[in-house]
This record gives sequence, structure tokens and C-alpha cells, in this order.
Amino acid sequence: MTTRYLTNLSSLNQLTARQRAELQAVAQKYPFRLNEYYERLINWSDPRDPIRQLVIPRSEELHDWGELDASGESDYTRVRGCQHKYSDTALLLVNEVCGAYCRYCFRKRLFMNGNDEATLDITSGLRYIAEHEEISNVLLTGGDPLILSTRRLAQILSAVASIPHVRIIRIGSKMLAFNPYRVLRDPELVGLIKEHVEGGTQVYLMNHFDHPRELTEEARHALQLIRGTGAVAVNQCPIIRGVNSRSDVLANLFRELSYAGSPQYYVFQCRPTAGNEPYEVPLVESFQLFNAAGVQVTGLAKRARFVMSHRSGKIEVVGLDDNHIYMRYHRAYREELTGRMLIAERDDAAFWLDDLNVVNGPTTETYGAYPDSGVFR
Repeated sequence: MTTRYLTNLSSLNQLTARQRAELQAVAQKYPFRLNEYYERLINWSDPRDPIRQLVIPRSEELHDWGELDASGESDYTRVRGCQHKYSDTALLLVNEVCGAYCRYCFRKRLFMNGNDEATLDITSGLRYIAEHEEISNVLLTGGDPLILSTRRLAQILSAVASIPHVRIIRIGSKMLAFNPYRVLRDPELVGLIKEHVEGGTQVYLMNHFDHPRELTEEARHALQLIRGTGAVAVNQCPIIRGVNSRSDVLANLFRELSYAGSPQYYVFQCRPTAGNEPYEVPLVESFQLFNAAGVQVTGLAKRARFVMSHRSGKIEVVGLDDNHIYMRYHRAYREELTGRMLIAERDDAAFWLDDLNVVNGPTTETYGAYPDSGVFR
């Protein structure tokens, strides 16, 4: 039995004809994709249902807001489909399709017409990684690698694992949330992951559960199968308006993920990507939600860090008072900045580092811009 995918709003009889017509312009700009499994998780009687908010277009997405490459990934693309921002980690964009499309996706540009960042031919990326012995971690992403056939995924895993200095392969995927039957109905996939772990390459499945209701019985079973291979499962997600922007929901997500064996790794500030205005939460509010959620949980359920994946590096928000926001570079492209503190004036309307007035710490003025990109990194 295969899962049927929906790529046209006309397939959604749960929406009125008027709603489908109004949202068609949104779907033409930012493509729509859904599948039958995930569709059944939506409470269609509730227009504010969080699962619905994740995948059904909204007219506000057409507001003029943000930019398509909000974190400047193009600055770190070394060859087509391969990004190298932090010394020991490289990204391979192996495809441009997911099990469904999150409306707030920071890589929605990959799904739009005319984009060619991802590639099915990863030869150049593999060559780049092989030539850079400092790379010990390779993240397979896109798109969602688990939507590829197991045969194709086997080719990719084998090619990456054959590079001697690569010790960890991460698979960035929301498939266990969008369609856990991808794992449940494919013992060859489970066997493939086990084979690579037993062969000496540690595999990490970087899951993407945004809301506790995505942790269905099927999803939990799929997680059990993955963990049984020896792979390590973790979770990362952004804070999204109307989805997990309540501290009790976020706390419940952390708690249930720890029970399911995929504890939270990062919580992201949603990137200011074009089309994302209705899903954004201001930085101060996000940090307060993250802290309030942390108070409600213990142990592995509260080990996550709250970060911004900024153009210049991964910036952790660590504190807040009446006047200032306190941050530090958890990782930075310029390695001498890693661990450096940044203090900015508190601005409750700000969404991103670029909206803040940094009063103490690295800035464009103190460290300069790179001539190849014109940005601080």
C-alpha cells in the first residue's frame, strides 16, 4: 500500500470552493504538498488547528515580508548542492521534495520554479568533502532524504561513509512526522541504517516534530525501529505562531519526545523568510516561551538550546532583562567568534539579530565584511 500525495488544493474537499480559490495564488507562489496520512491528523472543524496551520496555505503568506534566503546559505555553498559553513560539518542537499511542505519552511525557495540549488548528482559535493579532511560530520538534507527510494539512499550513504574522515552522517527529516509508514513499511531502510552504524559510521536522525499531536502511535513505533538500528534520534524545530507558540504545548512536546527516545536538540527562532509573516513570533516572546516550557520539564526534556541560525553563525539566546537581550555565538563561521557574547538593547518587536541594536559584542563594524559576499560572517 502506497501513500497518496496531494499537490493541488482542489483535492481538499474540507475547504470551501471560495477558500480554495483564495489560496490558489499562495500555492502558485509557494508550492503546496500534503499526503493522506498527515491530512487525517488535521481537525478540519477547527480553523486554528495547529496541524492545519503547518501545511495549509494562508493568504498572509503573500505579504511583502522577509527574504527567501534569510540565513545567507548561498554564501556557504561551495559547489552545487554542498554547503560548508562550520569547519567540521558539511551539508549535502540531496533532493528538493518533502513528505509535505511546511508553510514556514526556510528553504521554500528549493520548491519554487527555477531553483537549482539541490541536485540528484552529488558527485561534486562528495569530491569537495573528500578534499576537506576537517569535515567529520555530513548532514543529508534538502528536501527530505527519506522521501528518496531506499536504493538511492543506499547509494548516497555508501558514498559518504566511504570517505575516511567522515565519522557521522546526519539525516535531516520530517518524514516520521509526515509519513511514518516510510519506515514502518520498509524493513530494507531499517536494515540499511543498521548496516552503516554497525560498519562504524554513526547515523543521527535529526527529526522534526513541531507539535505533540504529530507523535502518533505510528510515529513512535517508527522511532523505536530507527533506535533499534543503533542510530541516535534527536529532534529540532522552530517556534511557530499558532502551532507551538504556547509554553504548555512546547513543554508537552519536549516531554513526549524524551519519552519517545528523540529528545529535543535545538529550538530555533523562525527565520525571517519570505512568506513567513503569519508564522513568526518576536524574539523576546520566543525566548520567554522557551524558558517557560523549560520550567515545566526535567532531565533530557530540558537540554535544548534556543538559537538563531544567523548568516554569521548559530547564535544562542541565553538571557533577558528589562533593558537587554543576552546572546552568545554557539557556532560561528569565523571560529574566533565562537563563544563570544553579544548584548543588544531589548526590543520586544524584533524578530532577528538584524533587527536589534547590538551594544556590546561582535558587529559588522568591528569585524568587517567579507568582500566576496558583502556580509558579516
